[in-house]
Amino acid sequence: MTLFFHPFHIANFAQIYSVMAKEKNEHRKKKLYSRLINKYRLVIMNVDTFEEKASLTLTPMNVITVFGSVIIFLVTLTIYIIAFTPLREYIPGYPDGTTRRQYHMNVMKADSLQMELDTKNRYIENLKKILLGQTPADSITMKPDTLSKNKQLNMNVSKEDSLLRAEVEEEGRYNLSPAQRTGQKQDQGLSNIFFFSPLKGMVSEKYNLLQSHFGIDIVSPSNEPIKAALDGTVLFSSWTSDTGYVIGIQHENNLVSMYKHNSALLKKTGTYVKAGEVIAIVGNTGEMTSGPHLHFELWHNGKPVNPQEYMVF
Repeated sequence: MTLFFHPFHIANFAQIYSVMAKEKNEHRKKKLYSRLINKYRLVIMNVDTFEEKASLTLTPMNVITVFGSVIIFLVTLTIYIIAFTPLREYIPGYPDGTTRRQYHMNVMKADSLQMELDTKNRYIENLKKILLGQTPADSITMKPDTLSKNKQLNMNVSKEDSLLRAEVEEEGRYNLSPAQRTGQKQDQGLSNIFFFSPLKGMVSEKYNLLQSHFGIDIVSPSNEPIKAALDGTVLFSSWTSDTGYVIGIQHENNLVSMYKHNSALLKKTGTYVKAGEVIAIVGNTGEMTSGPHLHFELWHNGKPVNPQEYMVF
């Protein structure tokens, strides 16, 4: 015997099956939801006297919510302790303050050694060229046509020039500074001093004496702490119209550091501060500013020096 199914009957079977599957899924969801919201009573009872000491009505949903909240709180607390407290230094493998300071010192020494190595390599290359009769790379030669043009220049010394030369020679005769007599840089000894970087950020404008920019501009987010570069005494902590809130620190070796455009000053004049101690907050005060940044200057023996030659930002 052969059975034949009409296409209309097959479509009805498929529709009935889908409806049954849908109802079954909804029944499972309702059953799971009813389990989560079912109330249970937690009783604390004395075993000997069967006296009820305390009771608490709970649902599985409440238990899951409480345990989830506790876990999230513990994870957040652990992250906060590791990121913002000194306890992170006790974590194995995390460098402490001394290690980080030594790291910066090694970076500066490596940079100085690289510069010294490049200078010696240039000296050796120039010496080889001289021995071979070639022109050193650092020397400047003048073409014959340039020499002929220079012969036509007026080389007579004016009276004002002679007076100026005599005045300069007279001042240099009684100069007792060894650094000035030998032509050495006065800030040569600064390379042996470890400076604490006052702020971590991007240097937007570099030191430029030709443009009367005696320091560097360090861009960073607002409300970042600014730290002292060295130990010293605060000699100036006030407001100026051009540079806003300004703080200056007098250090040893006739060094002065200036921090400008701050939003707040945390130290008063005459206060002694340690290297790395927070002294101000990054801001955008004063007329000579266009955004939150720190204008940092370093002065030695009354003359500005480039801070990027002695510290890493």
